[in-house]
Amino acid sequence: MTQETLLLVDDDQQLLESLADWLRSQGLPVDTAGGYADALEKLSQRAYEMLLVDVRLQDGDGFDLLEQVQRNYPGSHVVLMTGYGDADAAVEAMRAGAADYLTKPLIGDELVLSIERALNQRQVIEENTQLRKELDKHHAMGNIVGQDPRMLRVFEMVHSVADTKATILITGESGTGKSMIARTIHRQSARSAKPFIEVACGALPENLLESELFGHVAGAFTGATGNKVGKFMQADGGTIFLDEVGTASPAMQVKLLRVLQELEFEPVGGDKTCKVDVRIILATNEDLAQAVADGRFRQDLYYRVNVINVELPALRERASDIPLLAQSFLNELREDTNRPVQGFSEEALAALELYPWPGNIRELQNVVERSVLLGKNELVALADLPRDVTGGPAMSLPRIGSMSLKEALEEPERRIILEVLESNNWNRNATADTLGVNRTTLYKKMKKLGLEDEKYSRN
Repeated sequence: MTQETLLLVDDDQQLLESLADWLRSQGLPVDTAGGYADALEKLSQRAYEMLLVDVRLQDGDGFDLLEQVQRNYPGSHVVLMTGYGDADAAVEAMRAGAADYLTKPLIGDELVLSIERALNQRQVIEENTQLRKELDKHHAMGNIVGQDPRMLRVFEMVHSVADTKATILITGESGTGKSMIARTIHRQSARSAKPFIEVACGALPENLLESELFGHVAGAFTGATGNKVGKFMQADGGTIFLDEVGTASPAMQVKLLRVLQELEFEPVGGDKTCKVDVRIILATNEDLAQAVADGRFRQDLYYRVNVINVELPALRERASDIPLLAQSFLNELREDTNRPVQGFSEEALAALELYPWPGNIRELQNVVERSVLLGKNELVALADLPRDVTGGPAMSLPRIGSMSLKEALEEPERRIILEVLESNNWNRNATADTLGVNRTTLYKKMKKLGLEDEKYSRN
């Protein structure tokens, strides 16, 4: 450690000095700051390897100081401390980039260990980043893992179509990894050195989406004070990924059809035709064939986008991959955060495998992240998992008894759907929205799980 490696920030002067003296007695060179403004002043004068910051300061906030350090002093790590133990605040701190989150009164050994972890974290992160870059050269599937036969077919298809010019439609429920598959296809293609541009079509109203995709000229509409280059032009030579394409309006569908056929368009308000060389990948969590039958999606556009369909299975349909995915997420997070967690207990893994994961891989990743950030032991225990996964009445694990494995895996999903149906007075549209699935998917699941006549059988 170099001189004044650590900056201690607290507005309690007595605590500040006593803690600084104790840290110095442990051989740690310490500088002190009596508040938010004082800390910024000290940071402007010299570099610190880490800061130990109280969350509640009279003239500011520890989270705000953390943000300032990340923005302006990326070489420094921040450990937050508070007199108010709060699990949610701990998760928020770790997600915000804190190296650790400690609760007062501080325990000597825990404090020293936290400081040592923070000081070693940068080197570990740099080494892991470099290693990941090297691995990506040899393993183009990146973070996508799986051994389920359906995922192996997906991997095979990705390898087969990646280096072609074919338009690809990726389908699957929300959270199944459609964006990750699209990025993998781009990385494995001859266009990998060119831009990959992603657009969430469902996140923008039609008028803004048109400008976002095709750009606009100055004066095209109120607020258009200058020319704007659209996403298609930004992706020229590379790949554009249009997520949630099923939400496109009829007018936007006409424009998309032309781009798919001719690879040309006009910016909003302009009359000059622009031509681009792009690979187009689209994704949807809707049943587009049903949308065509319902008159919500153009049939000619459907035939144009559905050249090659990569269908991603829901996580509950590939339960054998859950331990593999969970451990992969855990390993990645442990490397980035330097947490002590190494794996999962048998009971925790069993709960993860039996939970139906309505949010799919994205939900699993969030659960693993929470467990790693809050974990204090080497193994994630059943008690470390959220109640939604392990414990509410509708989520309780079934007693296997004489059930087949298929029945045991379906039972938690059935309970979840039934509970949401009842909470929405059996309104299927509202239930589909709550669960984050489209109506067709919900109807199919209700039929498969024997829920179609459940409402009437209870009357």
